[in-house]
Amino acid sequence: MAALAYRTGKTLRGAPEGFSDFRISEATRSAGEILAHIGELLDWALCLAKGRHEWHDSAALPWDQASARFIADIESLDGYLASENPLECPAERVFQGPIADALTHTGQIAMLRRLAGAPVRGENYFKAEIVAGRTGREQPPPLKEFD
Repeated sequence: MAALAYRTGKTLRGAPEGFSDFRISEATRSAGEILAHIGELLDWALCLAKGRHEWHDSAALPWDQASARFIADIESLDGYLASENPLECPAERVFQGPIADALTHTGQIAMLRRLAGAPVRGENYFKAEIVAGRTGREQPPPLKEFD
């Protein structure tokens, strides 16, 4: 969860004004719609962990609000996974489904940032200071970024 928080957080910070509405065509999701979908995925993962198969559609929010929702959702899921509460769904299913999908969509937001003229610098994530349980807004600066 910390890796998802680190990578997604990097794509959320410093987005240009109006980025939430940026899309590459009328047939694709906007950045804000993708971020709302990531929130849906994290919510679904938490429901699965609690033994419920529930999906909640979400509308795109202004970027700052959507970013705050992402942080709240990932902290809730991480907190549940770290708790003594039973995992009511195999962990492999939670990670191969909603979490893997969220990582894919994080990459889409990074690509949209580049297309919008506000690229997120590449990074050696193997060397990144990603620590289990650190899923909030405060993330360490990158150790080794690439142009």
